Amino acid sequence: MSTTFDILIAGAPVDDFTSQMASLEVEENADLPGAFTLTLPVKLNGQGDYDAPADPRIGPLANLAVTAKAADGVTHCLIDGYVLVHKVHLSRGSADSHVTIWGQDASWLMNTAEQVREWVDVTDAAVAASIFGEYSFAPDPSNTGGDSPAHTESGHSLMQRATDAQFLDGLAKRSGKLCRVFCTDTPGVRTGWFAAPSLDGDPTATLVLNGDTDANVDAVDISWDVMRPVSVGTQQALFTGEDPAVGDSEDTGLTALDAQDLPTFMAQPMSALLTATVDDGGELTTRAQAVLRDASWFVKCEGTTDAGRLGSILRVGSVVALNAAGAMHSGKYLVWKVRHTITTEAHKMAFTLVRNAVGAPAATGGGFGL
Repeated sequence: MSTTFDILIAGAPVDDFTSQMASLEVEENADLPGAFTLTLPVKLNGQGDYDAPADPRIGPLANLAVTAKAADGVTHCLIDGYVLVHKVHLSRGSADSHVTIWGQDASWLMNTAEQVREWVDVTDAAVAASIFGEYSFAPDPSNTGGDSPAHTESGHSLMQRATDAQFLDGLAKRSGKLCRVFCTDTPGVRTGWFAAPSLDGDPTATLVLNGDTDANVDAVDISWDVMRPVSVGTQQALFTGEDPAVGDSEDTGLTALDAQDLPTFMAQPMSALLTATVDDGGELTTRAQAVLRDASWFVKCEGTTDAGRLGSILRVGSVVALNAAGAMHSGKYLVWKVRHTITTEAHKMAFTLVRNAVGAPAATGGGFGL
């Protein structure tokens, strides 16, 4: 096939796994931990015992990573995580026996212990950087964008009563950010992402639905859902005795990916009310924007492509283009989820894309659009 891949244990390629595996799946998500599933054949060894279930290379918490490369020559570390579950199927004579290994990405390390601690005089991004540093994750440079005010002792300090992963996920949701841990090209080099997605810049890949020679997607399912608020009203009394903080918002703070964002597209706008414990109106506005940002992904596109046909590998958090899907639905999308199904013959990618806008209707009918 025109793509290559490697399975690595503790950073070293394991050729026998790569050549003998029955199946390999890696799933990336924007808002959930990444996960992998590897199925290996089980055989009897020279001592009459089954080999793979007792293989120390895939024992509890073994570090497993998967890298892949398509025709563009860019190596991607699809996942770098830990083995958490074994499921063994044994059949008579061992002909159909196999072991299925399941695990999560390195964010699992942040879920092993619940913490109770107080964070004082630090912003959300500083908290994220401190926690990521405890696990040797490098904070992404974009994490400081749109940061919260400092949580002061004279106002509201920040109390943690959760695992580090749960705590950061909650902070991210209330500020309109996404929190995940991933590797880009090198296993062992892990990035902690605590930021809003970047929707600017050129697409990293182009998915073509219709075309005589360049189509790389056979079908997509596109849906929109406008049962979402386009404005948020907020007001909160302050402990300081000052006038109540007001943080009404109609702005997500994100670039619209096409001509008609949700407020423009909707015929009957919806609104929501929000209350939150804050120290000033600016923080309240951030909370309101977070609600709108989550609601703004009203368009979803699902489909499947092949890394060999596409010539590149889709990654969560990147922006791609969808062509030949009509004037309304062609354009830029954010990659939200990718399930990689890898065999020695092919590298399939089932994707979920989202966008916060649709295109303007074409002036004249006919054709497949852009």
